[in-house]
Amino acid sequence: MDGAGGPGEGPAQEVLRSLSQRLQVQEKEMELVKAALAEALRLLRLQAPPTSLQDAGIPAPTRDSSPAAPPGLPPTCSPSLVSRGTQTEVQMEPSPGPPGLSNGPPAPQGGSEEPSGTQSEGGGSSSSGTGSPGPPGILRLVQPPQRADTPRRNSSSSSSPSERPRQKLSRKAASSANLLLRSGSTESRGGKDPLSSPGGPGSRRSNYNLEGISVKMFLRGRPITMYIPSGIRSLEELPSGPPPETLSLDWVYGYRGRDSRSNLFVLRSGEVVYFIACVVVLYRPGGGPGGPGGGGQRHYRGHTDCVRCLAVHPDGVRVASGQTAGVDKDGKPLQPVVHVWDSETLLKLQEIGLGAFERGVGALAFSVADQGAFLCVVDDSNEHMLSVWDCSRGTKLAEIKSTNDSVLAVGFSPRDSSCIVTSGKSHVHFWNWSGGVGVPGNGTLTRKQGVFGKYKKPKFIPCFVFLPDGDILTGDSEGNILTWGRSLSDSRTPGRGGAKETYGIVAQAHAHEGSIFALCLRRDGTVLSGGGRDRRLVQWGPGLVALQEAEIPEHFGAVRAIAEGLGSELLVGTTKNALLRGDLAQGFSPVIQGHTDELWGLCTHPFQNRFLTCGHDRQLCLWDGEGHALAWSIDLKETGLCADFHPSGAVVAVGLNTGRWLVLDTETREIVSDVTDGNEQLSVVRYSPDGLYLAIGSHDNMIYIYSVSSDGAKSSRFGRCVGHSSFITHLDWSKDGNFIMSNSGDYEILYWDVAGGCKLLRNRYESRDREWATYTCVLGFHVYGVWPDGSDGTDINSLCRSHNERVVAVADDFCKVHLFQYPCARAKAPSLVYGGHGSHVTSVRFTHDDSHLVSLGGKDASIFQWRVLGAGGAGPAPATPSRTPSLSPASSLDV
Repeated sequence: MDGAGGPGEGPAQEVLRSLSQRLQVQEKEMELVKAALAEALRLLRLQAPPTSLQDAGIPAPTRDSSPAAPPGLPPTCSPSLVSRGTQTEVQMEPSPGPPGLSNGPPAPQGGSEEPSGTQSEGGGSSSSGTGSPGPPGILRLVQPPQRADTPRRNSSSSSSPSERPRQKLSRKAASSANLLLRSGSTESRGGKDPLSSPGGPGSRRSNYNLEGISVKMFLRGRPITMYIPSGIRSLEELPSGPPPETLSLDWVYGYRGRDSRSNLFVLRSGEVVYFIACVVVLYRPGGGPGGPGGGGQRHYRGHTDCVRCLAVHPDGVRVASGQTAGVDKDGKPLQPVVHVWDSETLLKLQEIGLGAFERGVGALAFSVADQGAFLCVVDDSNEHMLSVWDCSRGTKLAEIKSTNDSVLAVGFSPRDSSCIVTSGKSHVHFWNWSGGVGVPGNGTLTRKQGVFGKYKKPKFIPCFVFLPDGDILTGDSEGNILTWGRSLSDSRTPGRGGAKETYGIVAQAHAHEGSIFALCLRRDGTVLSGGGRDRRLVQWGPGLVALQEAEIPEHFGAVRAIAEGLGSELLVGTTKNALLRGDLAQGFSPVIQGHTDELWGLCTHPFQNRFLTCGHDRQLCLWDGEGHALAWSIDLKETGLCADFHPSGAVVAVGLNTGRWLVLDTETREIVSDVTDGNEQLSVVRYSPDGLYLAIGSHDNMIYIYSVSSDGAKSSRFGRCVGHSSFITHLDWSKDGNFIMSNSGDYEILYWDVAGGCKLLRNRYESRDREWATYTCVLGFHVYGVWPDGSDGTDINSLCRSHNERVVAVADDFCKVHLFQYPCARAKAPSLVYGGHGSHVTSVRFTHDDSHLVSLGGKDASIFQWRVLGAGGAGPAPATPSRTPSLSPASSLDV
């Protein structure tokens, strides 16, 4: 409306315009008076004893029920809770008004940027204000485009004398806001977090949840505003402690055979022991040799980083496991160490070498002649330090630099513990350990290098085994088995540690095409060898005469490790992370299978205990959570990054790294649809709860919407959601299937009306009470408390709310799975923390009945199936649950 009347206006119109302007001024003044009154009441409450305002005769502020302000009027001022990282402050924020008003910076225009007038909850699309917020306590109003002449509330100059009273009131309101801010900051410095502190009748915020209150947090200086649902009267009503539900590791899918050795043994109990990620698995096979899997698992979880090697004590009960070096979530190094533990009780008996090893533990072995009194360890430092330790005391008896070449295997002679053998790149070394028994650090190690003489020196010698007669067999990268024997002159040398003992090659047999990765001495004295390129298992008799052989199917990979089970049963670990069971006569079948490269895609079946995974190894795998087995797998030919089941369970959509997405029939495994949207990777695919739509989030900043047939087999383009200024990371559908909430790489939260034509909802405030069918977005009011202190915005990779809406699981960048109460709307909310993964955890999902949680390790290629314990009855939780007393915000239970 212009200041001068139009040509058709009369005196009546001028009077109405004048009255309207006066009404605007009066309403602004009333709102500022309300804010000042609220501040006065707060100060009274701080000084008065902890009794309710009603008891003191002071009327408590009520939810603002006044009608919405006409277009162009300033919004109501209401307190807002501000969180920077996890440090919270109380700050006055303008509540949302009619379309055209914004409590954030204006959005840029053009290209794929957010359209003009768009209100994003994150600050990613703004061209200003994306850094740290301005001075606290200043009320800011973005001018609506249609009212260019409306003055800013805190403007430093005025065009007319009538504006001056409003300026004074504005400064007064800003001063009140500063009082609120200083009060909050003082308490924060005292160690009491406003958002995480227990609330009660005397809480200073319990009566200030006026219409439009919001919570604000900052990630990398970008403000993210989230509106509190109208059904929540106070944040103190929300859960404040860790959830009553807990997780128990039920099953681990996978085996680390691709890049590790000394990784498969059989214990005296008959259990098979192997490792993946930070977990050592004790697996008891079910059925007969060559039969189906079944059985059960137990887990040793004492390690803080990836396990790299194992050794079993001669008693068949104690186990030594060595881990690699790593870093904690604060970037501090975690030193490699060896754990000696009891396989029956899963209790750690000894921690050996903390601070003594560099980079990691590459190989280790127990002595045999001394009933396992000593442990030999080779680390992954440049010099590959070789050390001998007293197992009972955990003390180092001797140490020496081994070689600058990689060491792949180490072992004590079963006849004499003074003889130690190492092998690796282009070498076999025979060590004599003398003296220093029982005296830490006084022992000596001397080396004799194996001489190949007329035999070709191989590039690698990955394995060796001691024969009962004292000879040693080595397997090399040329496919040869070499027999090393003690020379006649040295065989007469008596006593421990004879300095003249040497070995020479006495025989050679060509056994395999390509490298020999494993040798195993059987109880009957025969030897098994496992080939790399030819994937053959060969049994050798005396004189290296081949007795029997079998070939491992190609899709399982090459032989990595061999262990002898009960009777004639054999366990074979492969380079494609599979564990096979069987014998040479009947063949082998898989009992444990896994992925071989980084994992990202995960979805759970809508009504069965099944889930699907995909990753950088280009394999799409469907897993049976009941039978703990792989149901089927197919080769995608491209990297799979995301997946989702249709609500019917008949088909599954898979997003690839090239912009392609496929729809496969879950029974026939046939591709029923193959579509490409853009040429950038897809990060999320999600069916609507009624199955009528499919949303596809891409790294080209767009969400593609498709209409889907009732069986999910056919789809057609419905529209595109355009407005994000960075790549899509997460999205969820509303329960009615009409709306979408989405997150992006620059921390935006946007809402979309899909049924109305894929329109961006400009007024975010109207979406505060919308119910969501799933909650996987990592940014939002209901989950903002999951973010850790000092987060850079990439610390949380995945999030999933349980179907009964009681808990939320979080996958982070620090190898941990967290369990929070839902809703999690308190800064630095306490959680139950679960370790085991050795890499960033990329995804978490609950099964259809919330009985289990599935988590994916990234580069460790591990899949963990957790059992959810202590869960309440079925059905959604109350809107404002309060089941546990409030805990300190810093508390975090590490399980």
